[in-house]
Amino acid sequence: MPTVVAALITRDSKLLVCQRKREDSQGLKWEFPGGKVEAGESPAEALARELREELGVAATIGGEVYRTRHQYKEIQDELFLIFYRARVSDSALLQNLAFERIEWAGPAALPKYEFLAADKQLIDLLVSGSIRVD
Repeated sequence: MPTVVAALITRDSKLLVCQRKREDSQGLKWEFPGGKVEAGESPAEALARELREELGVAATIGGEVYRTRHQYKEIQDELFLIFYRARVSDSALLQNLAFERIEWAGPAALPKYEFLAADKQLIDLLVSGSIRVD
């Protein structure tokens, strides 16, 4: 079962959300930055690598926030997803190296974004305040 890691990066009580490129699978859907754990990597190492690749920043990976499994119809294997808090220096310049768009959004605004299905339960918990962003 492939493991996917994603980061909850906050700034001023807002979360960084990223829109997949139009030509990517699930194009134009929103997600939190991250990606697949590769052989020999810990989940935290994979997430730090993905954030360098996608946003050009060095991040401090914090504690696990949420985990879930999700099966997409178009993918044979069920995915195991782990969401972590991640900290990026306030002075760090985020570079959009992999997405259509990146935005900062408060928890209450998250439902207006069309997120990947695998992220929906976490979005509900963030919107309800069951999981806090700050």
